[in-house]
Amino acid sequence: MAEEANKTKKEMSPVPFKEAIKFWLKLGFISFGGPAGQISIMHQELVERRRWLSEHRFLHALNYTMVLPGPEAQQLATYIGWLFHGTWGGIVAGTLFVLPSLFILIALGWIYLSLGDVPMVSGVLYGIKPAVTAIVLFAAYRIGSRALTNNLLRVLAAVAFVAIFVLNVPFPYIVLTAAICGFVGGRVAPEQFRLGVGHAESGKSYGPALIDDHTPLPDHARFKLSRAIVYGLVALAIWGVVLLGLTSLYGWQGTFTQMGWFFTKAAMVTFGGAYAVLPYVYQGGVEHYQWLTATQMIDGLALGETTPGPLIMIVAFVGFVGAWTQTVLGPDALLLAGMIGASVATLFTFLPSFLFILIGAPAVEATRHDIKFTAPLTGITAAVVGVVVNLAVFFAYHVLWPAGLEGTFEWSAAAIGVAAILALFRFHWGVIPVIGFCAALGLFYEFLLRPLLGLG
Repeated sequence: MAEEANKTKKEMSPVPFKEAIKFWLKLGFISFGGPAGQISIMHQELVERRRWLSEHRFLHALNYTMVLPGPEAQQLATYIGWLFHGTWGGIVAGTLFVLPSLFILIALGWIYLSLGDVPMVSGVLYGIKPAVTAIVLFAAYRIGSRALTNNLLRVLAAVAFVAIFVLNVPFPYIVLTAAICGFVGGRVAPEQFRLGVGHAESGKSYGPALIDDHTPLPDHARFKLSRAIVYGLVALAIWGVVLLGLTSLYGWQGTFTQMGWFFTKAAMVTFGGAYAVLPYVYQGGVEHYQWLTATQMIDGLALGETTPGPLIMIVAFVGFVGAWTQTVLGPDALLLAGMIGASVATLFTFLPSFLFILIGAPAVEATRHDIKFTAPLTGITAAVVGVVVNLAVFFAYHVLWPAGLEGTFEWSAAAIGVAAILALFRFHWGVIPVIGFCAALGLFYEFLLRPLLGLG
């Protein structure tokens, strides 16, 4: 009996901070598969295997992060780290979730810009691009299947698609309009705007957890206005000091400064995750600032799909390529400029995510079922579906007609894209197997099929 009591006491003791750091670092290197894969890994490790957190507590955190702007998987890691060890626990968890992918994407960006014309690299990219188009289309399907629960929301998604595809309405305006529609709809037809985030609470139990269903909240998890104000001021100070520093060094119109300002705005409209914000990043990075080309944007997403960490880390690739191509630090410091650009993009994109968790988690949970708060988010999520479909159409156009509609149709790329669609929709392959399979098809085309067809 004494041995059993000691065992139970040990199981219910707080999570050691060193053990948590090791786990979050490991997660940063193995978190492939996009948000779904990353959330699945966290569930398997934290809920099922390690028993650090109960199923109910995990889903409670997940449902909250899904209604926030920003990458839900990174915010979930930040939330759980914060629940375990307070402010520093959240900061460590969220940072280690992102940091490995930042270094990997900097390395891949250098390889891409320095060796992009090497047949091996170009062959892999040729195969991955159609796969990315299929993956984005599949993302629209998955978001839509859980978000478009009635005809009113389906109409809202269709209107959002027309607005961005036909009328070229900027993404923030679409988000704002959808939020207003949700706000009004929540009062006129509340049943049509009930929030369904797609992660119903489960009755499963995997045994006692260190933080169980009825474990009292620690002091740091309770809302305190004074603490919220301090967090807000610290985040604002970090944001302001870095932006003012960039302005003093490079001017307000400087590339690094504009990156800081642009990715701050992008972080505030990322409802629906990375796929939803990509059109906005495209509009700004490709069309407005011309930091990179449409082809480079697609290549960046292809590289982002093959690396661990949140998919929204494509912003690091955009920052790297933008600073490199703009020769911000001169032609002899392209790599350094790219590294700074990637770091600036990452900092300004993720800083608000930490703030949303550290301030919002204690405050918003009490209103999570209140229709006044959830209806605008339901409207935004519906509009996001239309925006993501637009992104798939955009990618398909540039992949299948790389020289424009007046150019030749890429039948080989279309065939790879169809194979990727079948693998995702029919055979339920994961993202990484699809990427690997299509990369192999791209190499087959580059080294065997293209010479055989005499395409040079």
